[in-house]
Amino acid sequence: MGVESQSDETVSVTPEVVPFTNGLSPQSLLLLSLALVVGLLLVITFSRRKSRSRGTALLLVGPSDAGKTAILSTLAFTGTLPSHTSLQVNTSLMPLSPVGILPVIDIPGHPRIRDQFQEHLVNARAVAFVVDASTISRNGSTVAEHLHHVLHAITSLPPSHLAPALLILANKCDLMKTATSSGSPTEVAISRVRTILERELEKRREAQSGGMGVEGLGAEGERSDIGGLDCSGPGGIFKFADWEGGEVDFAGTWVNVGELKDDEKEIVATDGLASLRSWLGATFTVT
Repeated sequence: MGVESQSDETVSVTPEVVPFTNGLSPQSLLLLSLALVVGLLLVITFSRRKSRSRGTALLLVGPSDAGKTAILSTLAFTGTLPSHTSLQVNTSLMPLSPVGILPVIDIPGHPRIRDQFQEHLVNARAVAFVVDASTISRNGSTVAEHLHHVLHAITSLPPSHLAPALLILANKCDLMKTATSSGSPTEVAISRVRTILERELEKRREAQSGGMGVEGLGAEGERSDIGGLDCSGPGGIFKFADWEGGEVDFAGTWVNVGELKDDEKEIVATDGLASLRSWLGATFTVT
């Protein structure tokens, strides 16, 4: 009896994958593509915004004897104590409604150590450049040279870090002597500081654009390659309103040196820093 062997042949079948777009019209495919592109752009934009860091402190910078330490003690202790030229960084905390507690960093203005502000710039949400409005007419070029370094540092921050808000404080307004028709001492102080600094910074910009450098316009041994003075106005002339580094605000302040009486402590405006507090409140509540 013969045995017939029969081999079974196995056939593998690969299922056919049908793209889900097969049933879509060309118009639907175009809309779907646009939606995907828009969604991708939104994700990239959100990620970049989220990754950009913002500081949390107020940085007080400016030349020596401008009143930075007096402002610091007034903000922190609601009373201004007699001070002398600082040779080290001072840090304190000030109450600021509705923000809470605000770190304040006072950088000495001595030419040899003033550049220490760059170490704290990444932690600053605001920078206040303090100027003695009563002496700016005599030392405008030196003050402008200091401010130039600050502007350069701000514009040199990496794209991942939001630039801090910048305020130029015309301090010691109470020492200004003005005519009746000139306006209030605060208005005159702000106008004088703005005009002189713009004039001196424009001299520095012209010297750089002409290839002359700025070594002879400021401190000895100053770098000639610093930037930060680019403006969007006609001819590139330096004006704070046209500065490409961001918005620059101005305020006039003064402080009362010495202990305040109990009834004076209840009046915050007595110390002459009301405009500064108002600016800080608006700056630190912006998300």
